[in-house]
Amino acid sequence: MRGFRTIDDLELAGRTVLVRADLNVPLKEGAVGDDFRISASLGTIQELRGRGARVVVCSHLGRPKGPDPQFSMAPVAARLAGLGGFPVRCASDVAGEGARAAVAVAGPDEVVVLENTRFAPGETKNDPALSDALAGLADLFVLDAFGSAHRAHSSTVGVAERLPSAAGRLLAAEIVAFQRLLEAPDRPYVVVLGGAKVSDKLGVIKALLPKVDVMLVGGAMCFTLLVAEGYHVGDSRVEEDMVDEVRSVLDSTHGSRLTLPLDLVVADRFATDAAHRVVPATDIPRGMMGLDIGPETVARFSSIIAGCDTLFWNGPMGVFEWPPFAAGTRALAEAVAGTEAYTVVGGGDTVAALRSLGKETAVSHLSTGGGAGLELLEAGTLPGIEVLRRWADGS
Repeated sequence: MRGFRTIDDLELAGRTVLVRADLNVPLKEGAVGDDFRISASLGTIQELRGRGARVVVCSHLGRPKGPDPQFSMAPVAARLAGLGGFPVRCASDVAGEGARAAVAVAGPDEVVVLENTRFAPGETKNDPALSDALAGLADLFVLDAFGSAHRAHSSTVGVAERLPSAAGRLLAAEIVAFQRLLEAPDRPYVVVLGGAKVSDKLGVIKALLPKVDVMLVGGAMCFTLLVAEGYHVGDSRVEEDMVDEVRSVLDSTHGSRLTLPLDLVVADRFATDAAHRVVPATDIPRGMMGLDIGPETVARFSSIIAGCDTLFWNGPMGVFEWPPFAAGTRALAEAVAGTEAYTVVGGGDTVAALRSLGKETAVSHLSTGGGAGLELLEAGTLPGIEVLRRWADGS
């Protein structure tokens, strides 16, 4: 991948900087439920403030279809202020009169947080008028939201086309980490994929299979692959419309690099208290569904992970939120944390599994973007990264 500008390349003192952060955090009863992404965004915000810039922050929160009080940025702004130890002023809108007024009256130490960008109808369409309005709030733009860099929205691409722009510290670290996976991974290179739907990850499977040494697949997505290989999967979740395409991948030149579970923990219903047992992955009984990988699979996957030099992991191995079906994901988290390989872990559930074990600092890079990381590995770049590269190229 080509080079990109960072905040080291910007003259910041006395300038107003719009930062597109990823503050899309879960809310519980009107309060922030998990502040991982807020904490991850603080480094760039604090550095900009320390270098004399006035900081304006924007982000989306959830997927509202317009203004919706339950998706207001107010609780996020409050947590940002508490974690950062600086005053935060909330704007009453995204880029209108409320935003302009908040920026105009903000003190030199205050950070302004704009209202949820998804409240503006033009955000997801990269509307020129909204992009103009956002650009009018600042002198410079810093993209620091890796989790949104795969979306060509007004707050990621549109404003970056209008203001001198650079990558923040968080985005720069993400790009460097994924460059290592894309360009020169030490070998053996192992990819671990899990989660619910193979349709979400078939593109990255196709892109990575020729480049990896082993690809380990668990989670509900493995059942479509098992069906494509001709096995019975009982009542497990299968994407029937994907079977033929998956079969062609398995039959391809590099299909032998894809490793499926040997055994599975199955249950008679989708419930945390369901009766469950371990069965071979190649013959799941009727009336049973797979909800986790089994101990034989854990041992095999863990052994492969222990012998790798580069690893990327996205997606849990089962319904890890429920204790009876968490063992596979937890065991792989232990294996990934214990290897000396270069490790990149992404995806909300996968990161949550590592954090629940207190192992988040044991990996080389903990990514803030699940879907963005997959798209970057598949396509080699993202819209938000490309617009920054044009600034680096002087175009």
